[in-house]
Amino acid sequence: MDEHILRIEPAGAPRATVLIVPPLFEEANRTRRTLVLAMRALAARGVAAVMPDLPGQNESLVALEDVDLSDWQVALAEVAAGIDGPVLVASVRGGCLIDHPVAAAGWWRLAPVGGSSLLRTLLRARVSADREAGVTSSIESLSETAKNEPLLLAGNRLSPAMVAQLGAAEAQPVEPLRIVALGADGIAGTPLWLRAEPGEDAAMAEAIADDIAAWSATCGAR
Repeated sequence: MDEHILRIEPAGAPRATVLIVPPLFEEANRTRRTLVLAMRALAARGVAAVMPDLPGQNESLVALEDVDLSDWQVALAEVAAGIDGPVLVASVRGGCLIDHPVAAAGWWRLAPVGGSSLLRTLLRARVSADREAGVTSSIESLSETAKNEPLLLAGNRLSPAMVAQLGAAEAQPVEPLRIVALGADGIAGTPLWLRAEPGEDAAMAEAIADDIAAWSATCGAR
């Protein structure tokens, strides 16, 4: 994989490396600052963390419309294969849809969401933007268009293959797996992916790091 990979190391030898898989599309931008804080917090707990840019995202030189979910799955597996020592996967939201091909000692998922739900959100945003621009569209008409040509959704130009795969994607079963919700019964924090602009939640980052570090011990990463 030729994309940029952010890596944060602990002061000593890491007891494991956490592969961070952020949410997909615009949700990744809204959560990135908090996930980087969580990576730093993990390093303070003796755990390394890496967060790669996916092809077509962030600083990637690949056009987003030239990739699909399968390409992202392959890219993540390649990153993990290049990591020495135990690898733990920590995925957020739509990132949970592409983490299963990774060879890992365990998976940690925060607020996983189905691909069809993500796609509906993107389509609704496009319909709303079209309406404001005086253009008539619908989820049905946009879905039909997406079968034959790339579709611009919330600033993301998605190929027919990406749209089709996203609409059918579900988080796949893996073991060992820890699924964590956001809120009183899980990680305390705010749903940053719903904000209009990128945000930061330092307390949430610390809670994420605490939970992953404690859970990693059950996967043999002591």
